[in-house]
Amino acid sequence: MRKIKYKIELNQVEKEALEKIVRKQTTAQSIGRRARIILMANSGEYKNGEIAKYVGMDGGEITRWTKRWVESRNEDIEERLKDRPRSGRPSRITAEQWCKIMALACERPEDYGIPITHWSHSTLTAEIIKQGIVDAISSTHVGNFLKKQNYNLTEVSTG
Repeated sequence: MRKIKYKIELNQVEKEALEKIVRKQTTAQSIGRRARIILMANSGEYKNGEIAKYVGMDGGEITRWTKRWVESRNEDIEERLKDRPRSGRPSRITAEQWCKIMALACERPEDYGIPITHWSHSTLTAEIIKQGIVDAISSTHVGNFLKKQNYNLTEVSTG
């Protein structure tokens, strides 16, 4: 029989917290799946291949998550289940430009000759480019930025 490389040993508090995460209906699927992996690995009843089949992942991913669980012992449970930050291309938009975009979103479209009462992502994006704040940006990127700022264009009182 193959030796388990990363043995999961949960205490009662960890087990209950993971079970709560799995049961909670608002838990992101990826987080719930990872919690289920750790719980199944802890039970000792399943091999990585069986866990992989059950959760719809491959065995390598099961090993990766059990390894990460064991190696991140000092972190909070939620942190241990989250995605790690990814390296990626740095933003081409500076903090100053984002501030200008946010300031523009707080203004009334009518002040810029646009005959509407509230910005849409596409009209705001067009005005951002027209004003030269940035050379190019998608309305999706603008919308995602505003969402991260908890800013909803349709609920803003303009005026």
